[in-house]
Amino acid sequence: MEEVQQSAITRSHTNTNNSSATKAPKASKSKATSSAKTSKSTRRPRLSAEAARTAKALEGLAFEAPAPVIEANEPGQFGRINVMDVTPAEERGIYPARVELGEPFKVTAQVFIEGRTKVGATAIVRNPRGKEMLRLPMTCTNPGLDRWEVMLKCGDHSDLKPWEDGYAVVKRQLGIWTVTVEGWEDTYRSWLHDARIKVQVKDDVDNALNSGAELLARWALTKDAGLSAKDRKTLEKAAETMADESLSAEDRLAAGDNDEIAALHVAHPLRDGVSPSQPQRFKVERPKSSFAAWYQFFPRSEGATVDPETGKIVQGTLRTSMAGLERAAAEGFDIVYLPPIFPIGVTNRKGRNNSLIAGPDDPGSPFGIGSELGGHDTVDPLLGTMDDFKALTARAHELGLEIALDFALQCSPDHPWVKQHPEWFRHKPDGTIAFAENPPKKYQDIYPIDFNADMPGIEKEVERILNLWIEAGVTIFRIDNPHTKPVRFWQDVIASVTKKHPEILFLAEAFTRPGMMRALSYVGFTQSHCYFPWRNTKEELAEYLPITNGDDGYYQHNTFWPTTPDILTAYVRDNGIAGHCVRAVLAAMGSPSWGIYNGFELIENKQRPGFEEQIDNEKYEVKVRDWSKAERYGVAKMLTTLNKIRREHPAALSYHNLTVLPTSDPNILAFMRRTPAELTGTGQADTLIVVVNLDGHNAHQSTVHIELGELGLPTDRPLNVRDELTGREFQWGWDNFVSLAPWADVAHIFTVQ
Repeated sequence: MEEVQQSAITRSHTNTNNSSATKAPKASKSKATSSAKTSKSTRRPRLSAEAARTAKALEGLAFEAPAPVIEANEPGQFGRINVMDVTPAEERGIYPARVELGEPFKVTAQVFIEGRTKVGATAIVRNPRGKEMLRLPMTCTNPGLDRWEVMLKCGDHSDLKPWEDGYAVVKRQLGIWTVTVEGWEDTYRSWLHDARIKVQVKDDVDNALNSGAELLARWALTKDAGLSAKDRKTLEKAAETMADESLSAEDRLAAGDNDEIAALHVAHPLRDGVSPSQPQRFKVERPKSSFAAWYQFFPRSEGATVDPETGKIVQGTLRTSMAGLERAAAEGFDIVYLPPIFPIGVTNRKGRNNSLIAGPDDPGSPFGIGSELGGHDTVDPLLGTMDDFKALTARAHELGLEIALDFALQCSPDHPWVKQHPEWFRHKPDGTIAFAENPPKKYQDIYPIDFNADMPGIEKEVERILNLWIEAGVTIFRIDNPHTKPVRFWQDVIASVTKKHPEILFLAEAFTRPGMMRALSYVGFTQSHCYFPWRNTKEELAEYLPITNGDDGYYQHNTFWPTTPDILTAYVRDNGIAGHCVRAVLAAMGSPSWGIYNGFELIENKQRPGFEEQIDNEKYEVKVRDWSKAERYGVAKMLTTLNKIRREHPAALSYHNLTVLPTSDPNILAFMRRTPAELTGTGQADTLIVVVNLDGHNAHQSTVHIELGELGLPTDRPLNVRDELTGREFQWGWDNFVSLAPWADVAHIFTVQ
């Protein structure tokens, strides 16, 4: 009597063993593959009492063999199941997608088989040492295109900084991880589909149900399923009942068609013909490579005062800049970004508001780098000394802040390089060095670098300088206009620097074409400035948010800045306090990485006539600010609240979980971020719904529609939502009414309870 059950056992083990024959890289073996090593013995497994009864019930029946695993010995060969078009795909197999440690991301694939047989798909994540760290079922989101998808993560999110205790644990998790998509024949679901129909129409019922009984018995003995002893008994009992021809067809079918079996099918399925894809590589980067909050200030303005006797401005120093660190930390920011702190040239120095003639007290632009006092490797003596800078970085680290330093690879006419390395600059036919220009714009105080004569020499010098600042405490470099230099130059420099200091991050200040932006991300720029400041209408934002939070986010990590020293848009100029808060909400919640240029809290929103930048621009003068006025505007409080929400919600971490929601009013924008329970670390899904009134002057009402089922939200009960900005609670469903007035609430940020 045991022969039939033994036949099921043999086929189950043979099917599992075949999976070990697949010629995949060692790191990409699944649990089915590795566990097969222990099942090659020709000894018959000892049957439990339950299995013995099941074997007796199946005695004398014949069944079809399950789908075997077919070896794929070459990268282009198919297995028994077809797995294609895994995304995100590596560019030419060279540049893997980039994610932060613990950042949720989406993987999709086409998975299919011939005919009408059902298939399933599983995604398996392995760390750089090939150890399986996560295994999740994929969901078919487009049956017509055989498209399956799943949200995954590589490791767990961390906020540890490179200098903090425990960072060594984080560092060991960084590097190249892999994701393998395993397609498999879903024998149970195929059987169930047909069995339900046959029982209903009373067609060939015994054969259909006996086939199901054998399937359940084989499932109970399949090691790949990872079943507990209790689960195995459940399946064995179901198989025995289904094989009992004395029962009604409906009762026999019910034994294998119920919630308990359905749950096992989801969590521990029978996977026949397992066919793995080629492992897809992901470059896993350190904390703050994607999820970061930046704060920029000019040290020479921080702590600046007016001399009561002379009426002249006394500029701040690195020592007085400690106050800026305290403010950034209090508002919840992670990174303090400093413009160039190097000596400023005198020749052709720019005056206030970019005038060509500087007055005797004009400090010049910090981007006109270099004087007789030194170049990129020197602290401007007006700011202090290298010891002062090291004290600043040490204090920043005490506050949990990273220091990002601006590195503009350009020189004033007074830079030491002009005399030491004249070959590094382009000369006109008359022998003079050409200053920077973008006709009709001219930058007479800057000499651009010419990389054609001695790029290796320039690379060596830049690497020396960056390493010097790293030793002083810098962990991030914001690179000015990297798209105006050869991509290969940055590839060489970043590779050299990160080989010695793998913790160093690079932000590209590049407003340019998509191809150049992608190339810069390939060669090591972790984050990028972007066109967010100019996306202000509902239509613009509804188009832009899914782009920056979509497939592009695997490479170009856009950082949303509402304003910068170079950018002050008409929207920020015209919409007052409400407009500042709106742009802050959109920046903080619309991208995992965002930044604020100080003075935003004080509503510094007056444009220089004819230009999209501030009047009395801080790039050309020292600003004296009265920070006691910040409280009256409430913007600093909003920034602090936004950073708190971001830190507390896993849904804010990812570039790959944003959905724009339909709204009925052209001034109301709504979007949702959702991270499934398997990836939050809390065991509960995290959902944020952001609703913003883009009009800084008028109230607007709108309905917000949510496709609850498609977005993974419950459809059988109201959603309890809490506004993280006000603490008020509401109940939401498919269609929801909102009313936002700029003098009361510019936005809602709802947490789904």
